[in-house]
Amino acid sequence: MRTSTFVFAALAAFASRCAAVGVVGTAEGFGKSTTGGGSATPAYPKDIAELTTWLTDDVARVIVLNKEYNFIGSQGTVTENGCRPASNKCPGAGGQDAINHADWCTNGNAGAGVTTIKVTYDKAGVNGINLGSNKSLIGIGSAGVIRGKGLRIANGAKNIIIQNIHITELNPQYIWGGDAITLAGTDLVWIDHVKVSLIGRQMLVTGGSASNRVTVSNSEFDGSTSWSATCDNHHYWTLYFTGSNDLVTFKGNYIHHTSGRGPKMTGNTLLHAVNNYWYAVSGHAFDIGSGSMVLAEGNVFQNVVTPLLENLGKLFSSPSATANAACTAYLGHSCVLNAFGSSGSFSGSDTSFFSNLSGKTIATAVAASANVAKTAGIGKI
Repeated sequence: MRTSTFVFAALAAFASRCAAVGVVGTAEGFGKSTTGGGSATPAYPKDIAELTTWLTDDVARVIVLNKEYNFIGSQGTVTENGCRPASNKCPGAGGQDAINHADWCTNGNAGAGVTTIKVTYDKAGVNGINLGSNKSLIGIGSAGVIRGKGLRIANGAKNIIIQNIHITELNPQYIWGGDAITLAGTDLVWIDHVKVSLIGRQMLVTGGSASNRVTVSNSEFDGSTSWSATCDNHHYWTLYFTGSNDLVTFKGNYIHHTSGRGPKMTGNTLLHAVNNYWYAVSGHAFDIGSGSMVLAEGNVFQNVVTPLLENLGKLFSSPSATANAACTAYLGHSCVLNAFGSSGSFSGSDTSFFSNLSGKTIATAVAASANVAKTAGIGKI
């Protein structure tokens, strides 16, 4: 009887833990209203086929990953003409060659002196899974890994939470080898405690069509790689925000061992970058194009050669306690100073876009801290 009692108690405890599986917390900032799959019963896909079906259907779902889902080889490989771009002057095999996606090799973007070569890549990596609306995709501990396939939230799909998973190994040796997470024509997306590594192209991209309200929080963008466009084991294609009227809260993220596009911005995105940690960036972090608006506060730039490559848009970099008081009327708090160590300059005092923040849900800010490296990414909630 004592043994039976113990077994039943253990089973009850296990059932209780399973029942409690779900999204942790709520989004801060612009994506605060995101609910994902809501109260749908958590379900565990048995394989990549079931995972794909559940992600792409029109049913509200809470999808739980407690293991690795490996897509590499699932759609075969392709051998075709690609190119060695002008940027690949790396000795040995340390550079990135390119797939000729969107005629990139042949339309001049690969630079003068491009060489046509054969490339062989995994087909699954170049196109992401097209998610349906009202999904929560969450991982257990550090076990939730998607290998060889990215996620695409586009064409009207909305209200999606991606939390505590690792997306990795999308043809990392090739430019255009695959994007980890793509947003293009969506609304209410929360990406939280996600890790991205070993990606061929963009780690996160918001496309030209409106992605509206987005929060990216507590995530790790790990640029460490053996195939680098800048020949230094740092990934170049990091974050590309090129949306139309997008509102992006980017908070508590760890961006490291990258060399560019961290982020590159075009279009007219409004970005609130708060309490992030850029570390070991051998090239540039921000590259702000015409029309884009950035409010950056409470961030740390450590060993970042060029925090700001170019600013053709509008930037408020929280330059001083006096200037930062202007934030109070629009954010509900005085902006917080950024912190720098062994880094270049990052300066902007444009407040002309602050009226765009009126009536919006704004993330809180605390003092800049490198502790973000310990709290961002998979397995840390």
